[in-house]
Amino acid sequence: MAQLRGTIKRLVRDKGFGFVAAEDGVEYFFHQASCADPFDQMREGQALTFEGGKGPKGPRAENVRRTST
Repeated sequence: MAQLRGTIKRLVRDKGFGFVAAEDGVEYFFHQASCADPFDQMREGQALTFEGGKGPKGPRAENVRRTST
């Protein structure tokens, strides 16, 4: 899978998921189980890299990692 870049658009901490606004213009859902980094250390607006996939309700981010830039 290709690596994509984006930023965290929204986090729903109590439910353990969030949404990524990707550079390709698509919004991806992600669950804390798909995070390579600790979910509790992620913040809205933070830059990420991830692999794009398809979930039952639409685009899904997998192997989500924080980036330093």
